[in-house]
Amino acid sequence: MALQPAWSRFGRLQPGRAPVRVAVVGAGRQGRAILTELQKLEGVQVAAVCDAVAGRLRAGARRAAGAAAFADHRALLAEVKDLDAVLVATATDAHRAVAVDAVTAGKHVYCEAPLAHTVAEARAIARAARAGGKAFQVGLLARSDPIYRLAWSFHRAGVLDRIVAARAQDHAKTSWRFPSEDPAAEAALNWRLDPARSAGLPGELGTHQFDVVDWFLGAYPVAVRGRGTVRVHADGRTLADTAHCALRYQDGVELGWSATLGSSYEGRYELLQGSMGAIRLAWTAGWLFKEADAPTQGWEVYANRESFHDDEGITLIADATKLAKQGKLREGVSLPHPPLYYALVEFVNAIRAGTPVACSAEEGLRATVLGVAAQRAVLSGSEVAIDPKELELG
Repeated sequence: MALQPAWSRFGRLQPGRAPVRVAVVGAGRQGRAILTELQKLEGVQVAAVCDAVAGRLRAGARRAAGAAAFADHRALLAEVKDLDAVLVATATDAHRAVAVDAVTAGKHVYCEAPLAHTVAEARAIARAARAGGKAFQVGLLARSDPIYRLAWSFHRAGVLDRIVAARAQDHAKTSWRFPSEDPAAEAALNWRLDPARSAGLPGELGTHQFDVVDWFLGAYPVAVRGRGTVRVHADGRTLADTAHCALRYQDGVELGWSATLGSSYEGRYELLQGSMGAIRLAWTAGWLFKEADAPTQGWEVYANRESFHDDEGITLIADATKLAKQGKLREGVSLPHPPLYYALVEFVNAIRAGTPVACSAEEGLRATVLGVAAQRAVLSGSEVAIDPKELELG
């Protein structure tokens, strides 16, 4: 099955003689998720955890038994010896300080996405990463997700033929607000709701999905229209809790994107429609829908199928031939680990073996440019042109 790369290509750590010693800066929800996945990686040792909020620091330290705890990343970098890498999971507006300091200290860096909340900050990080000469990976997870890579290989093989349209959404029933009796702590916890510290829904959520479509198309939008409003959470916030954007590419393809914190219906997915088929991707699963006049491939006899209303999707499963012969096809329908796990494996392999990172700082910069432009479009309610020069580090 030429279009089916094996699962064994993904999630496999390169052997290493010495442990990889890492520090996680930021012990909020994402930082704790990183700590959980790091525990699965043989030969990776969490040497230190850092967070300025005492409660989060205690929670992070509990997940990394034996790790030193710090309230300031500069003290961590100065005091922890033989540290190989720093993983940055702070508030987005704090990424630059931590990432640049870590690069300057000669460490490999994994930085959560979006890379920053402004283009200037993202550019500064990308320039530091280029000058540092160490592995620097941005947490745009689709590029290391086995299902997305499998789907990308289908697309590159011409299964979809010409892409005609794309859409994506990130819908969740949540508020982004975390209460606290301490006003200072509450401000720190709710940075996503502060226009001075956050690029809103398009920056925090859209960046990840814009990157998926850019990767598949091999192109970047030239303009974006947007609109947004507070539909559900009328708690004094000024950033929209519901937003819609249309990103236009040079060849006429348009990506329609929406996000809301007021409804979870249909969750999070991306859909790429081609003249011979469509691919729907949902981070831990994916499906191929073929047009009636699309050529038949030999591998289809092994395919698992699922119904979506009036359409039948072929589940994207790596090792499908082998699993089918074993009668275990259903066992391969979803990923055995969260997408974050595979990104961290790629990062550790880049440290150990010098292999390329899954997503470079320059791609992280491009995704940030698009997220910031989309937020500007939402705030203005008008179209924002995207200067191609902004997408390059220079």
